[in-house]
Amino acid sequence: MIDGVATTIDAFHRGQFHIVQPAKGAHRSGIDAMILAASIPDGFSGTLADLGAGAGAAAFSVLDRCPQARAVLYETSPLMAACARAGLALEGNEHLKERADIVEADVALDGKAREAAGFPRDYYDWVIANPPFNDPKDRATPNAEKAGAHVMDEELLSRWIKTACAIQRPGSGLSVIARPQSIADILQAMRKRYGAVTVLPVHPRPSRPAIRIVITGIKGSRRQMDLAPPLFLHDEDGGTKLSLRASAIANGRATLG
Repeated sequence: MIDGVATTIDAFHRGQFHIVQPAKGAHRSGIDAMILAASIPDGFSGTLADLGAGAGAAAFSVLDRCPQARAVLYETSPLMAACARAGLALEGNEHLKERADIVEADVALDGKAREAAGFPRDYYDWVIANPPFNDPKDRATPNAEKAGAHVMDEELLSRWIKTACAIQRPGSGLSVIARPQSIADILQAMRKRYGAVTVLPVHPRPSRPAIRIVITGIKGSRRQMDLAPPLFLHDEDGGTKLSLRASAIANGRATLG
């Protein structure tokens, strides 16, 4: 229990690390977090910022796969930040806890308020972000904790990307996972800030439309945009079993590159 909320301890990377997360009533981490983490190249040894870190699954995945990396997890929900701290304290996560810090702060802050909340300028070597992805006109969950993780308001994506650009050094990378409907807003927010932009669609099966996109970019680059080969989570006739590539990504044994 954390603050009166029942939690579970869940294994990732085939038990290489675990996270603590609410049993219900809040966002629960899964394949999205592993896909986002897989956007970081093997051998990454810099400092990562995880915006909207939740219980820490994506950042923990990067730290588990990249033993020289460090991470700062930014999360506005006190409950989810407490879950991330509890996760770092778990037996078996010793290889992570000395390389991670957790900051309770709102990614959408701007200017001096953002810096005062713990977002340093021109500092990070890579930023990953999993912003809320549902339009507020969509049917939203009545649970406030889950709604905060799932529902975006107007201009939220541009504010998050503005924060990412402000806190990362020139030449560093940004990775965002979102729904395909957000592609125009994300690319517009990245315009004049990032180059070498790559869009990778994620499909449940080869015959089905994409359900997620992963967009990466390099701050200050002038390279043109690319469309990456898609990731298929399941083979056409594979039932609920993950495809070989998706399974390797989910278990920290492959990257998106």
